[in-house]
Amino acid sequence: MAEKVARLGISRDKDFMLYVKDGGVWKVRRKQPGMPKGKPEKVADGGFEMDNNFIYFVDKDGDVARAKRAVGGQKRKKKPAKAKRKAAKRPAKKKAKPAKKKAAAKKKPAKKKRR
Repeated sequence: MAEKVARLGISRDKDFMLYVKDGGVWKVRRKQPGMPKGKPEKVADGGFEMDNNFIYFVDKDGDVARAKRAVGGQKRKKKPAKAKRKAAKRPAKKKAKPAKKKAAAKKKPAKKKRR
């Protein structure tokens, strides 16, 4: 779970995206089709030092929180080991003699279509 790092109480706005960078909270206008990219502006200074082992975000209360960074992806379930079966011994196949090639039959010319 996440732990709160700084209680800032920032109010959220649907038109802006909030993010944490260098211990401060920044906001930038969300990208809309046909609109130019917005310039980020600093909203508040959190006054904390960031650790690379955690990911920092603005939670629903408007405070800065951090959670342990998932390095290496999610753990997978182990598949049960399959029991090896012994191959049944089969009698050896006899070699077949090479078959003689038949003479290729001549093809008839294609019929012309009438219109």
